[in-house]
Amino acid sequence: IRGKRHYLWRAVDQHGNVLDVLVQSRRDAKAAQRFFRKLLKVLCYVPRVIVTDKLGSYGAAKREILPGVEHRQSRYLNNRCEVSHQPIRRQEHHMRSFKSVRHAQQFLATHTPIHNHFQLRRHRLSASEYRVARDCAFSSWRDATGSALVG
Repeated sequence: IRGKRHYLWRAVDQHGNVLDVLVQSRRDAKAAQRFFRKLLKVLCYVPRVIVTDKLGSYGAAKREILPGVEHRQSRYLNNRCEVSHQPIRRQEHHMRSFKSVRHAQQFLATHTPIHNHFQLRRHRLSASEYRVARDCAFSSWRDATGSALVG
């Protein structure tokens, strides 16, 4: 963003839904602690296991904030989180990058719940189940926004 490197911190549950997003300029223990605190406020419960990449700051923050939680660091267990980043990358490319950290944070905080709502895991559903789930998602979207969708 504006020539400086920023990091996108994402928390993803076991089903691939993005729970929380935070854009920060650093990737140290203090930044990880801030992300864990923000995540715990949103979750309202303490997770049983967290899976991260092998960055050392995760371990330091976990010892401070989540001492009783199992911490798994693996090259392959973190794939779910990495795959959840793809829609954001597509949107960022389409928008020709974000102009500010605040704009990125606002967009991502709004975009992820909407994306989770319409992301239906097509590969796990039969065609009829998919149509029912899609219709349900669109009807709840119409109810929430108060507008009729064309199509």
